[in-house]
Amino acid sequence: MEMTGGEALAHQLAREGVTELFGVPGVQLDSAVDGLAGVRDRVAYLNTRHEQGAAYMADGYARTTGRPGVCMVVPGPGVLNAMAALATAYACSSPVVCIAGQIPSDAIGRELGMLHEVRGQSATLGTVTKWSGFARGPGEVPALVSEAFRAVRSGRPQPAAVEIPPDVLAASADVELAEPSGAPALVQPDPAVVARAAAALAGAKRPVIYAGGGVLASRGAQELRALAEHLRAPVIMSQHGRGALDDRHPLALTSLAGRRVLPLADAVLVVGSRFVTGKAVPVSTAPDATLVLLNAAERDLGEPRRADVALHADARLGLAALRAELDGAPAARPGVTAELDAAREHAAKEIAEIVPQASWVRALRAAIPEDGILVNELTQVGYLSEVAYPVYHPGTYLTPGYQGTLGYGFPTALGAAVGNPGRTVVSINGDGGFGWGSSELATARKYDIGLVTVVFTDGAFGNVRRTQRTRFGGRVLGTDLVNPDLVTLAGAYGIPGVRVTTPDALTSAIATAAGYAGPTLIEVPVGEMPSAWHLIHDFIPKPAATG
Repeated sequence: MEMTGGEALAHQLAREGVTELFGVPGVQLDSAVDGLAGVRDRVAYLNTRHEQGAAYMADGYARTTGRPGVCMVVPGPGVLNAMAALATAYACSSPVVCIAGQIPSDAIGRELGMLHEVRGQSATLGTVTKWSGFARGPGEVPALVSEAFRAVRSGRPQPAAVEIPPDVLAASADVELAEPSGAPALVQPDPAVVARAAAALAGAKRPVIYAGGGVLASRGAQELRALAEHLRAPVIMSQHGRGALDDRHPLALTSLAGRRVLPLADAVLVVGSRFVTGKAVPVSTAPDATLVLLNAAERDLGEPRRADVALHADARLGLAALRAELDGAPAARPGVTAELDAAREHAAKEIAEIVPQASWVRALRAAIPEDGILVNELTQVGYLSEVAYPVYHPGTYLTPGYQGTLGYGFPTALGAAVGNPGRTVVSINGDGGFGWGSSELATARKYDIGLVTVVFTDGAFGNVRRTQRTRFGGRVLGTDLVNPDLVTLAGAYGIPGVRVTTPDALTSAIATAAGYAGPTLIEVPVGEMPSAWHLIHDFIPKPAATG
């Protein structure tokens, strides 16, 4: 039928099953927004206060629901504003589809100074997407949108983008909608390589599984558990793989507890992880340990890692194939339970030394239901949470991955809350990071998004300030902050706010806020806190005792 490019976009998004879209309108997107108005009974358009917020919300939505998150931004500054969030989604294997505006088709590449023009926008988007397409006419829009959804669902899930100039969105033509993208094209495991990998694991006396964020992205938690239980192999979860196995499971270990187990392994299955430290060197294992790598991204199977067996496959499919290959009764490994309990006990003692953060982490876990979602941030309590906050289910603990994007947490949590109505979603922030997206309080209020936002305030970029003092002779520059009264700020948006000063009060405040249908904010004034980095990163030495 005849329709505009904007109508074609809207109808194809609806056909792909999109029910929510996050965006900021603008002149280059007028026809796209008008198209969405025609399908408003099927696709809700949530306009945010910043393009970065729109893309972060799409990421939080995607990672907690498993469905692609969609954002739409104007060209130039809109795309550039969204880049940090798209980079985070790229790092975290998140299926985000970005609809990007463009300048008029006949002006692209000519540097005429058109509104929102930037040189090489398509190439710029290519740095944070796995696939991108460009529509040259209304009739091309449906197939490109369908291909974008196929891309984010296939292989390693990462963002995709579709650029559409305003003249294409406004033009009318006979348009045929595309079939929905359908089943994803996942990387199938090679049976011969599966057999070699299974033999290596079955023949080991002390096998260990190291699980990264790829297990979560593939929805492979059930397959991971089945394989681990058959092998009686402990599962060490990376910081970004938390929740791949319930922390209460007798085989589950955090990266901190895993430090006492990994060096003793004679075979290590690394699944869904880059398996490198912050110094871009492989995670330390015993020199003679057999290393089996399983990853959907082929580039993560080679250097700088040493792989005895490299299995290129979707994490879930690869884990299932390995389990199927291992016939017979489960392995008998006496003493495993006691050994792992000792590793967890040692980690718990180290965590308990980090005060007061340990108390705040316990308060969070006590308040958040088992299936509640915690969106972590780069803040002092958040750092310790990476190894101290117990995670019980996949998709209930979010981090910014290796991007470490300060300020991602609050808008990402809003997207998680939109995608998970009725579940408790908690965002923890420092006052530094919260300042990035505090304007999205307006979005939270406008749509009555049921998010509990906790802001720990110390009036500084606390981590940087501590580093300045310890490494540079006490010289401090550029780390002090001026904050508004956050409870008053929340109230100005019509959002209930409260200030608490103890862990018990925080637990109570979160429990109360979780029962409220709309957004709430909890401010927690804190002082300077000790570093927890030596518990998080293997290459950070534990501080020497002083005094």
